[in-house]
Amino acid sequence: METMRTLKARVEKGRLVMNEPTDLPEGAEFTSRSRTKARLDPEERAKLDAAIDESWEAAERGETRPASELLEKLKKI
Repeated sequence: METMRTLKARVEKGRLVMNEPTDLPEGAEFTSRSRTKARLDPEERAKLDAAIDESWEAAERGETRPASELLEKLKKI
């Protein structure tokens, strides 16, 4: 089973440099994703905005579920 860990690094001269020591074994490889703002084309942005509006309107109508229900579903993934 794979586990996820949070590793902090910074970019220095085009390379990732770890900000703190790690206990990863020598030669270990990992994949990294950066936190950058999503760049959506106008059509994607319109779809996202419409989905957010629809969700907000449903919430205003009282069509909500407890967060605990969502968290339980996420635990099963």
